[in-house]
Amino acid sequence: MATVRLRNSTAEWQAIDREHHLHPFTDHAELAKLGARIIVKADGPYIWDSEGNRLLDAFAGLWCVNVGYGRKELAEVAYKQMLELPYYNSFFKTATPPAVELSKVLSELAPAGLDHVFYGCSGSDANDTIANMVRVYWNLKGRPSKRVMISRTYAYHGSTLVGASLGGMDYMHKPAGLPLPGFVHVMPPYHFGLGHDEDPAEFGLRAAAALEDKIVELGAGNVGAFIGEPIMGAGGVIIPPATYWPEVQRICAKHDVLLIADEVICGFGRTGHWFASEPFGIKPDFMTLAKGLTSGYLPLSAVMVGTRVAEALLAPGVEYSHGYTYSGHPVSCAVALENIRIIKDEKLVERVHDDTGPYLKERLATLNDHPLVGETRSLGFIGAIELVKTKKPRELFQPAGKVGGICRDHCTRLGLVMRATRDTLLLSPPLIWSRAHVDEFIGLARQALDLTLADSRKM
Repeated sequence: MATVRLRNSTAEWQAIDREHHLHPFTDHAELAKLGARIIVKADGPYIWDSEGNRLLDAFAGLWCVNVGYGRKELAEVAYKQMLELPYYNSFFKTATPPAVELSKVLSELAPAGLDHVFYGCSGSDANDTIANMVRVYWNLKGRPSKRVMISRTYAYHGSTLVGASLGGMDYMHKPAGLPLPGFVHVMPPYHFGLGHDEDPAEFGLRAAAALEDKIVELGAGNVGAFIGEPIMGAGGVIIPPATYWPEVQRICAKHDVLLIADEVICGFGRTGHWFASEPFGIKPDFMTLAKGLTSGYLPLSAVMVGTRVAEALLAPGVEYSHGYTYSGHPVSCAVALENIRIIKDEKLVERVHDDTGPYLKERLATLNDHPLVGETRSLGFIGAIELVKTKKPRELFQPAGKVGGICRDHCTRLGLVMRATRDTLLLSPPLIWSRAHVDEFIGLARQALDLTLADSRKM
């Protein structure tokens, strides 16, 4: 029997990684040359690599470590639950206390009408579940032709075949021959990229009108649902104008189209609200939850199901034939309950809303004087820095993505974790950040921008 070595050198780990580990969203030939950065430790808002370098994590892992790293409470809850009941399924007319209790807590936190919960392991499988429920619902209603789901360009809704089809990422579609039939996309409410010189309110209405145009083109009798992230995360932290979501809500109601709010990134305090549907006035039929649900400590997702869909699924004689081995995993649910308790007790949502979120927005704005910065934007603890070649007239870098990647790599070398989408730097820090952490972030980001500017002038 092979022995697992818990301590290797960086070079040894990189060699094993190179030989055996396939990474998500990775050019493996490039990674093989560079060697993976081996992350070995984390505490609070920081992570450490195997070479002893400390990095300020401005991305909360992958949009998810809302309560920060190293929370002993979460580890202890997981340990206790593993001793008591490490696993049981939700099939065979059974349930476990953590799953039952979490269902009640989530129904109390979610917007009114979202009173039922279906569990999975990731945002991807949760959106698969919703796609399934949309079809089942309309079949039960005697309208099986309402199968098409509409999403947006730049949207991200997961990486399963259905999740990637829901998403609007061309680089995910082409290699796999996606999207699958029945999934279509319309323009996103991306004011900086698509309507920079247009009045934001008018642009928001124009972006929403693209949804109605597509429904009319396809026929409302063929459209089952529209899905959208309240703020589009992986697509570039696209914060829509205030006019956008109320008009989308009106359009969906007019054409009897189910409305899905994908809150995988935006939920659990990220925007300074428990859910971003609140400030945007979204009243969805479904809500997708994951990431911040457990702060990433264990895999768990949840689909919040609205009244009209739940009533159809709960009707006498209806058997819902869908589910996962780990639906309602008791350890993950126990950790989620404790994670939510921490967020409540430490008033992290209120802190981001009233103090650190506005301070981050204020400090981000100080970067607008930098020659590379075309725009900064944020809501709560999610934000973006758009890079441009010139400001007046505005000219973007070509090819898109190269300069963003350079800036991201400078951030890493300086001890800061950010993500680059096209030439936009994205941030979603842990909700535990203080004003001092915000200041540290701004200082490191400006250094990275200066280094990137020098590199761009050589291109």
